[in-house]
This record gives sequence, C-alpha cells and structure tokens, in this order.
Amino acid sequence: MKFAGLVLAALMALPAASAHAQTVSYAEAAGLLAKHCGEDIMRHCRGLNLGNGAIYQCLVTHQANLSPACAANHESIRQMTEARAEAQKAVYKACDRDRAEFCSGVVPGDGNLVSCLLEASKVVSQTCTTALTNAGYR
Repeated sequence: MKFAGLVLAALMALPAASAHAQTVSYAEAAGLLAKHCGEDIMRHCRGLNLGNGAIYQCLVTHQANLSPACAANHESIRQMTEARAEAQKAVYKACDRDRAEFCSGVVPGDGNLVSCLLEASKVVSQTCTTALTNAGYR
C-alpha cells in the first residue's frame, strides 16, 4: 500500500498530456502502474524524490531496460491520468450554460455545483454530461 501511495504522488506531478485520451483516476493509474511497472520502478527508480514527475522521467531514462509490459504501458497510463486532471478543469466551462439553467441558486464550493449537475443529469446537455464523465464525477 505504501508503494501505491508513492506512485500516486509521482503521477500527480507528471507533465500535462492530451485531454482527448481516456481518463482514469489517480488510484486506478497507480494500480495500473504498479501492475505493469512495479518491478521496474523498484529496480531502476528506488529512492528517487517522487515529486516533479521523477518516476516518469526515470522510466523514460530506462526505457531500453524496462519489461515489455512497462515499456508498452507507462506512457499511456500517464496520459490517461493527465487527461482526467484536464477534464476536471474543463467541467465548469463545458457545463456553464447548464449550471446557469439548472443550478442558478447553488453556491459554488465543496462540490455543490457538480452535485447539482449530477442530480440534473437527465436534463443537462450532452456536452456537460460528457465533461462530467471524463472528469470522473459520474
């Protein structure tokens, strides 16, 4: 469990990727990374400072020595995690009209707007519905 927490911290500091990729939560990404790259991280990246994308950079540096599963998957895992972060940032813009129509009296904060939009999910626009799904709120 300690390893998964460290991987999660490393993933959160990775550079941005395309917002068009499939998205996964940090927990899902940590599980995928542990599954595909756990041994490689322990072998090549043990003891690294986990901030600022250090695990990702380590895997890139050791690309030629990675197991086939890690070499094939670590970049897409990073992209999916970053896509989720970008999707979460984009929700409020994508749902602005829906917010004004269905949640006008809701005070922003503590997820109030997201909760309102989810409660109104049968009537919000397809754009907003897609944004909520990509952001991992649905």
